[in-house]
Amino acid sequence: MNIDKLEPDDPRVSRETTLIRNRTYSYILSTPETEPIATILLLHGFPDLAFGWRYQIPFLTDLGYQVVAPDMLGFGRTTVPDQPGCYALRAVSEDMRELAKVVTEDQKIILGGHGMGGNVAWRVALWCPELVQGVFSISSPFLPPSKAFRTLDDVTKVGELRCLRYQLKLKDPEVEEEIQDEGKTRQFLNAMYGRLGPHNEVGFTAGDGVLLDRLPVLNISHLVSNKELDHYVAEYARCAHSSLRGPLNWYRTRTHNYLDELRLLRHPIKFSMPTLFLSATKDDINLPTLTKQMDQYFDDLDHGEVQAGHWAHWESPLEVNQQIAQWLEKVVEYNDVERDS
Repeated sequence: MNIDKLEPDDPRVSRETTLIRNRTYSYILSTPETEPIATILLLHGFPDLAFGWRYQIPFLTDLGYQVVAPDMLGFGRTTVPDQPGCYALRAVSEDMRELAKVVTEDQKIILGGHGMGGNVAWRVALWCPELVQGVFSISSPFLPPSKAFRTLDDVTKVGELRCLRYQLKLKDPEVEEEIQDEGKTRQFLNAMYGRLGPHNEVGFTAGDGVLLDRLPVLNISHLVSNKELDHYVAEYARCAHSSLRGPLNWYRTRTHNYLDELRLLRHPIKFSMPTLFLSATKDDINLPTLTKQMDQYFDDLDHGEVQAGHWAHWESPLEVNQQIAQWLEKVVEYNDVERDS
């Protein structure tokens, strides 16, 4: 399959930085040759970077959109705060609101997210609805705020949310303390990107998380080239303290998110803008059962499926891009009608 994608340091895009709420955000900016139809803000997941949208950025730019893909807080070239509270979804939503002002001059944006970035996209639309034309999420269904606090251990012991039990290991110090150099980072990324060992050993499962003892036997993932993996490792190595401290802080925000989101429960939750959820049928992390209650929160939710695993936008980029493009036509039409009304 031949499909256009960005290379590390691709000359077709620029790498920009901006100061937002005393934090430096680095982002990829891709601008079409003509006046942009709209701006799409792409939010990556874990463990990823802005470069994770390498298959989507050229495609969406060719469609006529300005595309902005930040290294999320704690990743790559963006600031790495030590305090987990900085990574709470409300705080990051405010960061994204300010980033949108920088790149769009107060125009509405279209949000896209994958994995953890999908969680952020849904929350940006809740905290900043006036900012958002439409939202799409890959492999990350909308999970509503909770009225009662429950620990991650309690929530994931049994039932459909057991597939999120891997987060227990990520929030604890063990992984951060173990993954301290570029060699270990390379092994960790191979595990998270689904690579097997010589006897089909896995380095990660949804139920058990990262299997640290198996990392040395894993080969390079088929989802990334050697050059691309070198780029990831180099970007993660930018953090002087630990390759993974910032990224793992995202999994240490449960109490912060719960307290912040009690405010969202004061009114019924409803997304009024066009939305799209793309589920990956082979994704062990976000199982289809997690989507069964989604529709009640949306006025206009489209469901799509991709025959792929968690990294669907890498594994099946053509299919993902086509479904996004089809949905974008609907978003543009919706907003044209809204402006004319």
